Amino acid sequence: MMTRMTAKLDNAVGLYLDGIRDGNAREALDRYVGDRYTQHSTGVADGKEGFLAFFEPFLTRNPDRKIEVVRAIQDGPCVFLHVEQTLGGTTRWVTADLFDTDENDRIVEHWDTIAAGGRTSPSGHTQTDGATEITDLGRTEENKQRVAAFITDVLQGGQTHRIAEFISRNRYVQHNPEVADGIEGFGAFAADLAVKGQSLTYTKVHRLIGQGNFVVTLSEVDWAGTPMTVFDIFRLKDGLIVEHWDNAEPIPSPAEAGNSGKF
Repeated sequence: MMTRMTAKLDNAVGLYLDGIRDGNAREALDRYVGDRYTQHSTGVADGKEGFLAFFEPFLTRNPDRKIEVVRAIQDGPCVFLHVEQTLGGTTRWVTADLFDTDENDRIVEHWDTIAAGGRTSPSGHTQTDGATEITDLGRTEENKQRVAAFITDVLQGGQTHRIAEFISRNRYVQHNPEVADGIEGFGAFAADLAVKGQSLTYTKVHRLIGQGNFVVTLSEVDWAGTPMTVFDIFRLKDGLIVEHWDNAEPIPSPAEAGNSGKF
C-alpha cells in the first residue's frame, strides 16, 4: 500500500488490521469508531455490538487470517480501502470498503462489497495487482468529473461511440476477471452481453470519491436482472482512464441484510 497515512486513514486501516487481522475486535472498536457505527455490510447489524456479534464468531471460525490493504485513498471525511484476505491459508476474498468519519476522524459509517478472490483477467491481471501510488493531487476534481461523465454518458447513456473520450486507446489495464485489456476488451465484453441478451445497467451512483489519479464509485447495478452493489476503482492519466478494478456483490433482501441495506 503506497499512500501517506492520515488520522482518518489510520483509523480505517486500524479497524481492519487491529480488529480483524489481529483479532482485537473490542479494543479496535473503542480506538477507531465514533459515537455511532451505521453498518451496510451484509449480515452485520449497526453499532459496536452488531460488529462484535458478527466478528467474534468469525474470528473463532477463522484463526488463520492474512489481510493486506492494497490501496487506500481519502476524500474529505471518506476513506476507501481495497483489501485482499486469505482465510485458512487457501480461501481468498477481495473486499472494497468505504468508511465515513466524524470530526474526530473516527469511523461512523461503513459500506462494502465482498467477492471471491484468486481470479485473473483474460490478459493475466489479478483482481488487485497494478498501480497503487497516488499522484496528480491537483487533478482530483477534474478526474472525478471525468469518471462521473463516463458513467452518465457511456454506462448509463449508452453512448459507446464516445468511449475513446474517456478511456485511453494506448493503454487500458483491466482487472475484471471477465474482461480483457484495452478498449477492444471492453467492447468485446459488451458485445458478448448483447449476444446473450443480458444487460449491465448502472441504475444509480450512490457515492463518488477521489484522490489524485484514483476515483472510486459505489453504484447500484442491474446485471442481467440481478441487482448488484458494485465498487469501481479507476486510475486516470492525463484525463483518461488507464486502469480499472471492480468488486461486486448481490444486493441482499432486507431479511438477509441485517441492517438498512447496502446503500
